[in-house]
This record gives sequence, C-alpha cells and structure tokens, in this order.
Amino acid sequence: MTAPATATTPAPAPTTVRPYESYVYAYPHKTAYRPLPGRPALRELWRGEAKDALSLYLHIPFCEVRCGFCNLFTRIGAPEDLTGRYLDALDRQAAAVREALGDDGPVRFANAAFGGGTPTFLTAAELVRLCDIAERRMGADLKAVPLSVEASPATATADRLAVLAERGATRLSLGVQSFVEEEARAAVRPQRRADVEAALGRIREARIPVLNIDLIYGIDGQTPAGWRTSLDAALAWAPEELYLYPLYVRPLTGLARRTAHTDRAWDEQRLALYRQGRDHLLARGYEQVSMRMFRRPDAAPQGPDDHACQTDGMIGLGCGARSYTSALHYSFDYAVDMGEIRAIIDDYTGADDFGRAVHGRYVEGDEARRRHLLQSLLQARGMPVAGYRARFGTHPYEDFPAELARFEARGWLDGTAPDTLLRLSPEGLAHSDALGPALFSPAVRAAMAAYAPK
Repeated sequence: MTAPATATTPAPAPTTVRPYESYVYAYPHKTAYRPLPGRPALRELWRGEAKDALSLYLHIPFCEVRCGFCNLFTRIGAPEDLTGRYLDALDRQAAAVREALGDDGPVRFANAAFGGGTPTFLTAAELVRLCDIAERRMGADLKAVPLSVEASPATATADRLAVLAERGATRLSLGVQSFVEEEARAAVRPQRRADVEAALGRIREARIPVLNIDLIYGIDGQTPAGWRTSLDAALAWAPEELYLYPLYVRPLTGLARRTAHTDRAWDEQRLALYRQGRDHLLARGYEQVSMRMFRRPDAAPQGPDDHACQTDGMIGLGCGARSYTSALHYSFDYAVDMGEIRAIIDDYTGADDFGRAVHGRYVEGDEARRRHLLQSLLQARGMPVAGYRARFGTHPYEDFPAELARFEARGWLDGTAPDTLLRLSPEGLAHSDALGPALFSPAVRAAMAAYAPK
C-alpha cells in the first residue's frame, strides 16, 4: 500500500501540542492494569509461548534516598532483615516461575537486567545471592548474555562492582542526573560532585564494558551553561551511552509536593535544552538511538534489542517487575505513595504462592498493533514496514490513518520512504513524549484516567 502523497514531503505545521505529555517506556502503562479475573496460572499463560530467547528482569525496590522526581516502585531504606526477606521471596518466586515455564520446549535467556529502585542498594553478599537466583533458579547464564545493572553514586562501591564484574555484568547505568550540586539539590537529589566522580572512577576500574550516565534537563534554575557543565563532565568519562531525560513533576512525588510546572515556558525550556544536549552529543560522535538514548558507535552491543524492556517473552521477578507473554502483560499491584509501596512489599515478602498472575492487561489485536508501532517508531532507526506487515498482515497506514496523518502534518515523520520505513524526523524525535501517548487506545486511556493514584 502506498501512503498518502503528503507523506513524502511533510510540511511542518503550527501546533499547540505539549511536547512533554508522558514518557512512554512501556505500553500499556501499569495504571491501565487491573486485577486479573481468576488469577490465571502462569503455566497456562506460558504454555506454547516461544521460550528460547527470553529476557530476564530482577527488580530491587530499595533506594538510599528517593529523588524528588521519582515515581518508580521503590522505598527508602530497608529496616532490619527486609532485604534478606525480599531475596527469600524472590527466590520462591523464581522457583515457581521456572517450574511454570514447563518443559514443552527449550528455555533460554538472551539477556538479563537488574533494576529498581537501586539494585546496588544490596550488599556485595546479597548481590551474589541475586546473581545465584538468576543463574541457579532461572537458568540464565549471566556470563554468556548481556547483563545490565542500575546503580547510584553512593552505592557503586568497589566490593559491589567487583561482584557484578565477576558475575558477568556488561553494562552499568549510573543515575547522576546533574554534576551541578545546586541543580541536584533542586531536584531533591543531594549529592557532591566529588562523590559522583569517585563513583565513576570505580566503575571504570571495574572494567564493565558499557558505562551509561543518566542526566536530567529542565530542573529549576538550570541554565544552558549549567546543562553544558553536566554534559561535558559526563563526556570526560567517555561513557559508551548517555541518557538525557526531561524532568517530569508527577503526582505523589517529592517535587509535586513542592512545586508544579504546567506552563508553556517550561516546555520551551526543556525543548531548548534537549536540542542543545542532542547537538552537543552528535557533534562529539555519539549516535542518537531514541529521544533519550545516545551511544558511542564503538560501544559493545547489549543484545538484539539493546536491553529494551518491551519485548515479548519478558520474565520479571520482584514485586515491581512486569512480565510479558505474547498476549498478556502482568505484574503485582502498583503504587507511588511510600506507605502503599511498603504494604505491597510486605505482602510480597510474606507470599508463598507465585504461580499465578495477579494484575495485568491483555495486549491483543489492535493493542498489539499499537504497541508494535509505538515501540518501533520511537526508535531513531524507525520501523520497517515489511516487519509490521509480516506480523499483522496489514500496512500501518491502513491501521492508523488518522494518527499517522497528524504526525505528517506536524512534520514528525521523515517521509522519504513510507512504503518501506516509517521513521521520525528530528522534530518527531524531539516530540516523542507527545507522539507516544497519541498512539494510546481509547480503552487504555480510559483505564489510566480511572486509576486512582496511591
């Protein structure tokens, strides 16, 4: 099928669309999940699924502090023996999930990741146990597959890094956010630049192949000069990857209780800082992978999907992790409020039955098409139309004519080869956080709107 003629020469159109509606890192969002009727058995859900290239994700919901912008599923600190009890539950869950995967075909893992929270909140000995759960319970060979681990400067200690390096970590992602101490305080993330630099030195000494540094733009008081300071400070370590995140102020977070940003001026500030950061990294030889992700061309590959969390065949362990079959996305309950998170963690650590899916949403038919288009189009390389047609038997312009027409009118699509490749223009990439939500289905939007934050 040939796209409309306007797709070949998209003309930028004035738009009042807000560029920062929502960061779409997974679809559907957890706020669209609901309790699953009958709590389906995992063995039935995974029966007949392809299991020869699974992704494994282990979630550790603990941090030493909670940043003012954070709405992730994590709690501050872990009193008494909570981390030990959490790992006990993780071990029980791993045993139940591995049994549920069955023996109707080979079970192999193609990549693994430890996230949170802050996985390196665990002690070195607890990290050894975490790796043992992944390997001995789940059967993932951590030294043979890409293994990505998230860390904070305060917890990236030499003993922890030594464990991760020895057990096969290929990527270490450090949440720095800003090298300017005043900006870090404004984001409710108090830290000293000297401590951040020391952590980066320890990571390089550990010789983990890929270092990623996370930075945030749009912080109160941040100027182009301050943003340049953080960019150059990060580049001094020649990281294989850099993620540039726009600041969001979300309900129930620390910043939401202190301030609110809803004005167009803040949108324009973030767009200007994004373009500054993008151009700065591109000029220094980095390649743009998505709106947020930039990579050195010589960086070691991290698997066919580069540790993406959106692939089918995802096994998530831990009370904040998602799992994906080809038809169902499922997890445990979701919350942002610290008291609610503590209660969910307590329920998880006391549980014995991990053989059933509790909360989730089925992703079939139109939803599967939306998810495929969304997660592919938000990548700078774009979406090959042939792959979409092979999976769904249709052309994306047949399935999403109105949405794609709007993207064209706004100048968000590259438009040079719509029959073979759907790809965002530079302006489209800049507006990824408006484009992604525009592909949400009415049903998912309704479910998200009906969700009561807790």
